[in-house]
Amino acid sequence: MAKAKTIYSCTECGVQTPKWQGQCPHCMEWNTLIESVAEAVVKGSNRFSALAASGKVQMLSEVEAAEVPRTPTGIEEFDRVLGGGLVQGAVVLIGGDPGIGKSTLLLQVLAHLSKQQNTLYVSGEESAQQIALRAKRLALDARSLRLLPEIQLEKIQAAIATNNAHDKPDVVVIDSIQTVYSEQLTSAPGSVAQVRECAAQLTRIAKSQNITIILVGHVTKEGALAGPRVLEHIVDTVLYFEGDTHSSFRLIRAFKNRFGAVNELGVFAMTEKGLREVSNPSALFLSQHGQQVAGSCVMVTQEGTRPLLVEIQALLDEAHSPNVRRLSLGLEQNRLAMLLAVLHRHAGIACFDQDVFINAVGGVKITEPGADLAVILAMVSSLRNKPLPEKLVVFGEVGLAGEVRPVQRGQERLREAAKLGFTQAIIPKANAPKQKIAGIEIIAAERVEEAVNRVR
Repeated sequence: MAKAKTIYSCTECGVQTPKWQGQCPHCMEWNTLIESVAEAVVKGSNRFSALAASGKVQMLSEVEAAEVPRTPTGIEEFDRVLGGGLVQGAVVLIGGDPGIGKSTLLLQVLAHLSKQQNTLYVSGEESAQQIALRAKRLALDARSLRLLPEIQLEKIQAAIATNNAHDKPDVVVIDSIQTVYSEQLTSAPGSVAQVRECAAQLTRIAKSQNITIILVGHVTKEGALAGPRVLEHIVDTVLYFEGDTHSSFRLIRAFKNRFGAVNELGVFAMTEKGLREVSNPSALFLSQHGQQVAGSCVMVTQEGTRPLLVEIQALLDEAHSPNVRRLSLGLEQNRLAMLLAVLHRHAGIACFDQDVFINAVGGVKITEPGADLAVILAMVSSLRNKPLPEKLVVFGEVGLAGEVRPVQRGQERLREAAKLGFTQAIIPKANAPKQKIAGIEIIAAERVEEAVNRVR
């Protein structure tokens, strides 16, 4: 018997090399090469032959650009992240930490869809009894939901591609893609080759038969989806389930969506009866203080098409060691160092002898630079031990030259703040609305020192 040949596959780009290297020679990423067994090529088989044979050259003008119909899932927050609902033939990949609620959410979605459509839940991690117990605990009417505990790809394909049109599923959930394996490959389930091949085969079924397939993916300790990076390129939509397992709140964020906007955010609360939508997400990210406190500033961030009010808290304390601390939770660490330098250079406020701690309330992660001005004013408030006005909101990007730059959708942010009862806003001068917004006073700042002087 011939000895199996060993190769090394990159988890980022999928390239294969005959020997291990610290750095991938193709994508130049470090420590991404994983040992695997080279797969034998089966003669006479080509998984792309059917797709290649069906290829037809067309003129773009001959292709009908019709609107894609969407199927609501029964959960508005999930529909928002998807771009309005599920699309026929789409492949959705949803990842998140263990126990975050991925299976619970999808079981709720399929239970609702099974009343009007044929659905199939393929479980590779739980038995049929475990899923039945979860459905009973959640009080779901899942009598029409089909269930298949299976991890072999060929059997899953046979269940999906049934000859009986009445039993053909419209929506399929694969929980999870890392547990599925193909008999054509000799590597273990979860390996780079298995995940890539199984995802490609399922995607081809979805496109050729207009079936919506939702793949559940594991994540690594760094928070990225496990498996090859090509997995995210194959699918149409990539969603991440976020949240602290010690908190009842969950966030779903879209990082890729061919049928809708990216960076959309859905907010849920985990209850005994499953995931419930949160009607007013801004309330999650605002602390309820009995009285005004120093170091607190409310900002309006934009998550896709949704404006959210988030409280930024800052604590500046005199350092008791030569090495001062700079800690940021929910915001980028390097940006905090930049803002401290801008505050010193252009506003004349030095913090070199202070330990600085920044936190975004509610565990939300703010990635946009529109939080810069709120972080600066929160630090100034903590340093002076002087609270900011109670009904004040702030947003704006701060440049290295000290200028306050505009952000996107400024008027939508102001309307959301006014709707929630805020009466004053410090914003970039370029975002100042031409017409007055009822109930809120606008303070336009062109430079960071102007904004700081406004809260003296």
